Amino acid sequence: MPRAPSFREIEVFRAVMLSGTTTAAAAMLHTTQPSVSRVLAQMQTGTDLKLFDMEKGRLRPTPEAQRLFETVQGHFQGLARIGQEVHLLRRSGTGLLRLGCTPTLGLGPMPGIVARFIERHPDVSVDLQTVGSHQLGEGLLHGRFDLVLATGRLDHPQFDIRVMHRSPAVCVMHPGHVMASRRRIRAADLSGQRLLTLNADDELSVALWQALQEAGAEPAATLQTTYSSTICRLAAEGAGIGIVNPYAARVFGQALTVVPLVPAIAVEVRLAHAGHLASSRLTEVFASLVAEGLGA
Repeated sequence: MPRAPSFREIEVFRAVMLSGTTTAAAAMLHTTQPSVSRVLAQMQTGTDLKLFDMEKGRLRPTPEAQRLFETVQGHFQGLARIGQEVHLLRRSGTGLLRLGCTPTLGLGPMPGIVARFIERHPDVSVDLQTVGSHQLGEGLLHGRFDLVLATGRLDHPQFDIRVMHRSPAVCVMHPGHVMASRRRIRAADLSGQRLLTLNADDELSVALWQALQEAGAEPAATLQTTYSSTICRLAAEGAGIGIVNPYAARVFGQALTVVPLVPAIAVEVRLAHAGHLASSRLTEVFASLVAEGLGA
């Protein structure tokens, strides 16, 4: 009854197809010509396929052999790719680092950190996506990111979260604003001002409103939006006083006056990965670069 060829038979068959003769195939496989001929005969008998005929002492592959060779080559090319991937994994990790961060960090420190990573690991591909904190959490939970970096909340029992840096929130405004000359702005000073804030459920916004309440300050009006970068652009246009994280303020600083806020409201940069997965070598390398880049 016909059977599937063994790996040794496939190996010998491939060598003969590549080299054209049993003698050359034997040299390729570091064996003897009689051994190659014997294995080739076993393969043809076992599979019940005629793979070669002889013409003037030279093997000629049949159409069946040509078709089988295409399949065999695909198999060996797959093995070669596996070997290449193992080499890449051994040298630098997965070979692909999938990162997510909030837009503010994507405009601010993240590009420099990624550039330093690429300089050290030029053969590693990087996928960097800038989205909101909610989308970062969803992506991490469903395996779309290896690491995420955010200034907002990333609460989930399956996340391992590290605080990489803390710094105080700041006030940003047009250089011609009436309060632009102050060395610091107290929460009470914001009474009667138009405030540019993040959405009400954002951690920074929650802390700001608590500070305003404790100071008895009542803003004249508010403008809420999703991203700190939008607040900075609005402030640069004279739309009011914005309260943002310092990373956004640095990006847009040339068009703004930046003044410390009192009392200080801490902004944390958090790095998270899925706790049910072990960290790869690449993710640990990148985490160390984040710490360096943020001055942690």
